Amino acid sequence: MTRSRRPADIVAPILAAAFLTSGCEVGEGAWDVTEVAEEDRYGGTAVVGSFGDLQPLLRFVSSDYDTNMIQREMLFMPLVKLDDEVNPVPWLAERWDTVRVAEDTLEVTFHLRQDVHWHDGEQTTAHDIAFTYERLQDPETGFPNPAYFQYYAPESEVVDDHTIRFRMRAHAEFLEPWYLTPAMPRHLLEDAAPAEMMTHPFGQSPVGNGPFRFLRRVPGQEVVFEANDDFPDALGGRPYLDRVVWRYIPEPTTLLTGLLTGRLDYYTGPIPEQAAQIEGSDNAQLIDFPFRQWVYIAWNTRLPQFEDPRVRRALTMAINRQEIVDGLVYGYGEVGRGTVWPAHWAFDGDDSGTFLPHDPEAARELLAEAGWVQDEDGILRDAEGTPFRFDLMTNQGNDTREQIIQYVQAQLRPLGIQVRPRLREWTSMLDQLRGSLGPDGERERDFDAVVSSWVDAFRKDDHDQLHCRAMNEPYQYVGYCDEEVSRLIDTVAVLADREEARPFWRQYDRLVAQEAPYTVLYYPQRLAGLSRRMQNVEMDTRGELINVQQWWIAPQHR
Repeated sequence: MTRSRRPADIVAPILAAAFLTSGCEVGEGAWDVTEVAEEDRYGGTAVVGSFGDLQPLLRFVSSDYDTNMIQREMLFMPLVKLDDEVNPVPWLAERWDTVRVAEDTLEVTFHLRQDVHWHDGEQTTAHDIAFTYERLQDPETGFPNPAYFQYYAPESEVVDDHTIRFRMRAHAEFLEPWYLTPAMPRHLLEDAAPAEMMTHPFGQSPVGNGPFRFLRRVPGQEVVFEANDDFPDALGGRPYLDRVVWRYIPEPTTLLTGLLTGRLDYYTGPIPEQAAQIEGSDNAQLIDFPFRQWVYIAWNTRLPQFEDPRVRRALTMAINRQEIVDGLVYGYGEVGRGTVWPAHWAFDGDDSGTFLPHDPEAARELLAEAGWVQDEDGILRDAEGTPFRFDLMTNQGNDTREQIIQYVQAQLRPLGIQVRPRLREWTSMLDQLRGSLGPDGERERDFDAVVSSWVDAFRKDDHDQLHCRAMNEPYQYVGYCDEEVSRLIDTVAVLADREEARPFWRQYDRLVAQEAPYTVLYYPQRLAGLSRRMQNVEMDTRGELINVQQWWIAPQHR
């Protein structure tokens, strides 16, 4: 991708007006480190800085990208991992057998390793997998990704202590949920009711079975992990690092200063305007790579002003997304279309049906068709005289998203639309978007519109965000239900052959782009700031911690 890096002084005028092959391996040779013997690589502490605090480290309830990544790469062991070609490989499962027992039914049997123990000494068994699977399906647990296992039969079969079997409807990437969802310890959680999972003490002081142990948590400040000395040698053994400190710093300038001065070793997701300073540093380096993310404005279609797709299309066409990419994202991204991102095999960047162009005049016409007209004072009103105004929320501490809100406010003002910026703390914002269940069992969502992003699984599946069946689930922020969209989501989910699935993906992406329950602003490159003392760090579309077990720091730099 050709990247247009715009100077910082362009921001003010704007506000006034192939998958894994592109991954990065960094750190080799940094700071002129000579060859270090394997036994000398052990030791040291890596300090990570992030502007978002971690959620409870309990996969039953967590939905945050960083929290989930830490769980599957550091603290717990998924049944499978993904290799650099995105193929499932054994991890907690030593192997698995797959048998087609009917034309559309598969049976998969996992054979677990027998040398993996929870950090309190208890052996990890098939009973932990069965318990986890049972709790994930209980609606009272509040698992935020119920679509992961929607094609699996509800019951599992424990064959013996280290063998478990599942049946499912044949579907694409059917092993991936077991990478994204590691097992939880039955012996520590089985006595708690499913509804207690969100507030269970385990989430604040978890017991895992992965290469790193939980050491301590200082609420609102940091979470500390230490190397698991007993991690199986066959899986790489003890990590090189003694500790990883995950520090919550809700201010990008402080994060940048920490990286440049050596107080942080890894800055997660620096804002694009900081990229040049990181690139020019003697102490740090900038990493960027393709990702599975799309940055959006989500419209709460339950509200009268957002229920008409013509209005949502108009709002999308009134916003100059190319200027956002050039001026606010500094070229580290691609202008948004539908919800399918460029690194996905079904993406078509030449399909005009998935693209709503920047066209303010066409936006005015669509608004007028939908009954919204500007009065003599320039205020957009409906037939009852109600002015078009709404709150646009995002998480505080993310300067780029705050700038996007200001930019959208300026772009919509000439159309007579009043946008009121609202900033919320990250976890509080997530709670507000997910909503809470009311007395009638319906989930109440108290927001107008929000700037945020989704990081998709490799098996692209918008069920949780856009399917009619998910209307009362945590991730259906927008409250959007279209039977044809839901049918297409179901269709592409079960078509394993890509050529057979491609035309259905095309229909789906076009329809969602035109209905616009989300305005997809752009698809960002993933950025990371890394201290030059860190060695053997790999990052790619799978995430930033894919080989954290092998990170090391030369003795002279600890």
